[in-house]
Amino acid sequence: MSEEDRWERGLKKFKEVYCGDVVALPRGSSEFFDLMIENLFGDVWTRPALSQRDRRLVMMGAICALGESMTFGIQAKAALKNEELTPEQLREILIHMTQYAGYPRVAPLMGVVEQQIAEVQKEKDSA
Repeated sequence: MSEEDRWERGLKKFKEVYCGDVVALPRGSSEFFDLMIENLFGDVWTRPALSQRDRRLVMMGAICALGESMTFGIQAKAALKNEELTPEQLREILIHMTQYAGYPRVAPLMGVVEQQIAEVQKEKDSA
């Protein structure tokens, strides 16, 4: 497969994963972004063994353990918009992860999740 095909496949998956909410940089404007699109989204996210929902759950667990609020919020919103997770399931992820990652890392994510749930509901209501 040519590099162009990998990049195009990766860009398509990137837009799907993030519902078009995360801005994609033009090809060639950032070597970091180009590699991420080709490798992470063109190769890894398109592998058949796990569904997109499964991959998101695994990623959300890792992000939660790191306590990365902004990134967790992006994933929560995309999971809701793609109908991969419900609000109740997002809340349950945090309850579950608290036992493994600890309260100080997970507690701040509760507000992030509630904000994303409200934003997605507002978008649905105005559509």
